[in-house]
Amino acid sequence: MKNSKVLKSILILSGLLASGIGVAILFAPQAFYATNGIELGGNISLLNEIRAPGGALLASGILIISGAFAEKLRLTAVVVSTLLYLSSGLSRVISIAIDGIPAEGLVQAAILEIIIGLTCVFALVKYLGKQKELA
Repeated sequence: MKNSKVLKSILILSGLLASGIGVAILFAPQAFYATNGIELGGNISLLNEIRAPGGALLASGILIISGAFAEKLRLTAVVVSTLLYLSSGLSRVISIAIDGIPAEGLVQAAILEIIIGLTCVFALVKYLGKQKELA
């Protein structure tokens, strides 16, 4: 599956999503979070704490996209994408169980993250299966 258009598409789309959200959180956190009714205000420490994961999401997205074009990064990119999306989606599910139902957009984010994460699991299983066949 190393030259699979499906795998490359999954990596590009999941990487673009992570990068886009990362850019939004890093450079416009108040506007990004306001879309779900979350007011960050002007607390400098809170903004600092919010922007940091935005940078990590941006970096992860760049790595994931890079895996679509650099074969040596492909397995790493699929693993990072799988972990990023499943951990985010499942963490939201845990929060829903503990804290209750958040804004509709955040519930939708959880569903989308789990779908993308499971798609990446599928790609990972297929990728590893192809690697074993080639060995």
